[in-house]
Amino acid sequence: MSFDSLGLKPPLLSALRELGFTQPTPVQAEAIPAALSGADLQASAQTGSGKTLAFALPLLQADLAATRAWPRAPHGLVLVPTRELAMQAGELLRDLARRLPDPPRVSVLFGGVSINPQMMGLRGGTELVVATPGRLLDLVDHNAIRLDHVRTLVLDEADRLLDLGFADELTRVLALLPARRQNLLFSATFPASVQSLADALLRAPVRIDIAPGPVAGAAGEGGEGAAAHPDIHERAIALDAGRRTGVLRQLLKTHGWDRVLVFVATRHATELVAHKLGREGVPAHALHGELSQGTRTEVLAAFRAGRIRVLVVTDLAARGIDIPALPAVVNYDLPRSTDDYTHRIGRTGRAGLPGTAVSFVSAATEAHFRLIEKRQGRRVPREQLAGYEPTETATPEQSAGGIKGRRPSKKDKLRAAAAAAAAAAANQDQRDGS
Repeated sequence: MSFDSLGLKPPLLSALRELGFTQPTPVQAEAIPAALSGADLQASAQTGSGKTLAFALPLLQADLAATRAWPRAPHGLVLVPTRELAMQAGELLRDLARRLPDPPRVSVLFGGVSINPQMMGLRGGTELVVATPGRLLDLVDHNAIRLDHVRTLVLDEADRLLDLGFADELTRVLALLPARRQNLLFSATFPASVQSLADALLRAPVRIDIAPGPVAGAAGEGGEGAAAHPDIHERAIALDAGRRTGVLRQLLKTHGWDRVLVFVATRHATELVAHKLGREGVPAHALHGELSQGTRTEVLAAFRAGRIRVLVVTDLAARGIDIPALPAVVNYDLPRSTDDYTHRIGRTGRAGLPGTAVSFVSAATEAHFRLIEKRQGRRVPREQLAGYEPTETATPEQSAGGIKGRRPSKKDKLRAAAAAAAAAAANQDQRDGS
């Protein structure tokens, strides 16, 4: 299959050729015609499978068909959970747009930086917006942008945007949009906890679920190269929790990985682990939401260039990080859920290259990792490193499974119910408006 068979207009096909895109990936082959038809869409495909291009092309084709209004008003809105993901999606849209005869303006809006330059950039209007919800609402409050002409809403990493952390902001944004619009949801996973919210947002959607498998084409999420069947070697190392840093140092020494993404549970842990590694002479840095945008950009650039060998991150900070040829990821702390595990290990084994995903499993987290294995439908054999053999045993509570403090409280459940009710109300408003 080629992009020529998907219903794209000649200017877009020409732009794709200039950028080196030759064949669509499976999610692109299914999602692009569905989106061009005007249908709502829920698309699930692994990290690195080309979801960004799958929504970028329909947005740009809609602009080609639109009559240019003045002042320019956004007709396409892409919401993302992190600054890095906003920059990544915005860069791809701009690369494609600048090759079109009458390029639309693409605005990329996110927090962590001064709002004033973004307000100035919006003075002449814009057609396509990529934004994090909080900064978008700030700009609406400053009368810098209106959303009442949006015809297509895209939620990228939709599972994160639909969970409790973004529910209030998303509800506010939905209230500012026209009732009659197209909704496109993309994510690697749609856990049951957010599926009801997705169902409330969508109307008679096309549902696409691309299982991991052979992927032909020229680009992954950001267009860096051919995406292929993920060749990821999963490992689970049994150890005592207090010896994880030592085991990480040993792995770095043994395998000689030039770059490693290390996942931990909290912002404090990112700083602590990076500091411990730095004391041992390992170039390491923390990446979390408290860093300024300038620092985050510099850190990611240094990591991509190999000046930082180990980047220690939380799940949210890692969303949108696209590192070509990343050889390994390490779950220093186990992820909260199977869905987070999928997102984490999908950062390696991309563009047809092999990768390794290592999970540290202590006596306290063994039961939780077994649950992850069960939901993944595969067993990862336990290993032990010489000199780091585990000695601890699990308590009865730990043997029961789960991570302490991670189960939803009564307050969490009430918030989830309120978020679901708000989404249902927004959907009813949409139906009434149609």
